[in-house]
Amino acid sequence: MTRATLIFAALLVVAAPLSLLAGRVWVDPEVTPNAMAILAELRLPRALLAVVIGAGLGAAGAAMQGYLRNPLADPGLFGIAPGAALGAVIALYIGVASAWLLPLFALIGAGGAMALLALIAGRTSSPAHGIALFTLAGMMIASLAGALTSLAISLAPNAFAMSSIVTWLMGALTDRSWADVWLAAPLTMAGIVLLWLAGRSLDALTLGEQAARSLGVRPGRLMALLMLSTSLTVGSGVAVAGIIGFVGLIVPHLVRPLTDKRPSSLIVPSALAGALLVLVADVVCRLLPLVTELRLGIALSLIGAPFFLHLLLRMRRGLA
Repeated sequence: MTRATLIFAALLVVAAPLSLLAGRVWVDPEVTPNAMAILAELRLPRALLAVVIGAGLGAAGAAMQGYLRNPLADPGLFGIAPGAALGAVIALYIGVASAWLLPLFALIGAGGAMALLALIAGRTSSPAHGIALFTLAGMMIASLAGALTSLAISLAPNAFAMSSIVTWLMGALTDRSWADVWLAAPLTMAGIVLLWLAGRSLDALTLGEQAARSLGVRPGRLMALLMLSTSLTVGSGVAVAGIIGFVGLIVPHLVRPLTDKRPSSLIVPSALAGALLVLVADVVCRLLPLVTELRLGIALSLIGAPFFLHLLLRMRRGLA
């Protein structure tokens, strides 16, 4: 177990119990009426969902940056999250957004985006061409899904549907239940395991395309594995919480200095750090003295956008 894994695991162990007590109303198990019911039915599933979603986004970000060899890569750029969001928006638009149908539509949207990405970028013999095509295809799918989502908002049949779509797209863990945890957790954990299994191939890819091939890496299989695992981790998170961005971008940069910088050694610590980031951000959203609770997706975007700008400026100074 690496130092980074131990550090973030320890921080997560400390933060998780505190997140159960913190909120607009602090819960004291000995004083607060119905404290155990509040903790078990409201706070605990919300905290677990924050951990699950953050872990999936963090691990996916680390793997994507390793595969594309680009420190600015983020799993949200490749169409999976916008595709999942489009699926959920369709459910809201047609009025079938029940506790199970909305996540189901979102997962179908993520799967459709993955299938389209595989259709466009999955048949190339050159890893360099494959990576470039993968990136461009993902950006095209993200743009198309975003345009269709905007179209659904503009053509919403009534103000309630429009409000539901816009609010859901902001991303939040408010009012989530155990049903959401049981849906997201198995899919996200499966995706993280697949990302971890791809770690050694990602390490080989850092040596160059020919060296990776000589070590037995099959680029097509690796691309398919990453598409499937990213679809599981990102799609399941969007399915239950809406769009929560920038976690996959921020977390690997925070973790990388604590590791040997190999992609394989970054995936597990990034999963733990992502879980910690989303958990702490959700607590902060609950504690802010606002009329209504700040949406988690907005809070992380307010953190992530300046962080992204900082990375761009640092890269520009490095190229100067």
